[in-house]
Amino acid sequence: MITLSIVIPAFDEERKVTRDVQAAAAFLSSHGIAGEVLVADDGSSDRTAERAGRAEVPASVHRAVIRSGSHRGKGAAVRSGVLSSRGDYVLFADSGLTVPFENALAGLRLVREGRADLAHGSRGLPGSVIRRDRDLDRKVISRLFHVLVVRWLHIPARLTDTQCGFKIYRGAVARQLYDECTTEGFMFDVEIILRALQHGFRIAEFPVEWTCDRDSRLGIRRSARAVLRDMYRLRRTLVTPHPSDRI
Repeated sequence: MITLSIVIPAFDEERKVTRDVQAAAAFLSSHGIAGEVLVADDGSSDRTAERAGRAEVPASVHRAVIRSGSHRGKGAAVRSGVLSSRGDYVLFADSGLTVPFENALAGLRLVREGRADLAHGSRGLPGSVIRRDRDLDRKVISRLFHVLVVRWLHIPARLTDTQCGFKIYRGAVARQLYDECTTEGFMFDVEIILRALQHGFRIAEFPVEWTCDRDSRLGIRRSARAVLRDMYRLRRTLVTPHPSDRI
């Protein structure tokens, strides 16, 4: 029986993925959690899959590498990992250990105690600790993005950080939502939130310790056109417009 599945999406992360897998496995082992570590390789051109598969982990931790034949996007990678998961709970964590796995305990409590079906790590809550922050331009873009998803996509303003790559779900809820999710790129987090709200699932946030990964393969700036296209599609398919809506 698997209690917690940890999904790590990765694209050309051969320098980081061994440490990611070992840290995730060490977290499970040290807390006596029956778990699995699933690396979702998004069509990497380097040795990401090989190194993920060779990382030493305790015998008690199941480890698997799920490989995509092509680079499709972070949303597609997380989806493949979640749909392969077997845990009562599912955590997805960005590669690079931007948030230490110990932070998951707070989110797990929210879900286990029935206070949430989805628990999101947030860099914007009191109690969060930012070890290394984003550059100013990235912070401005992120704030603008938050305004857009709140005003145009009706994401609740109480959700302070839709894009933090550290989220915990009730396992059955995760697999239902990601099975429905069609966004393969950056906007998958927002689609999952919109679908969760439609189903009446409860979303809560918890503070995290976060370190900006300056070597990240992701970012709104590099995929602005795709982000706007997906935002329009999500508004058209999942959002009931209000007459007062303005971009």
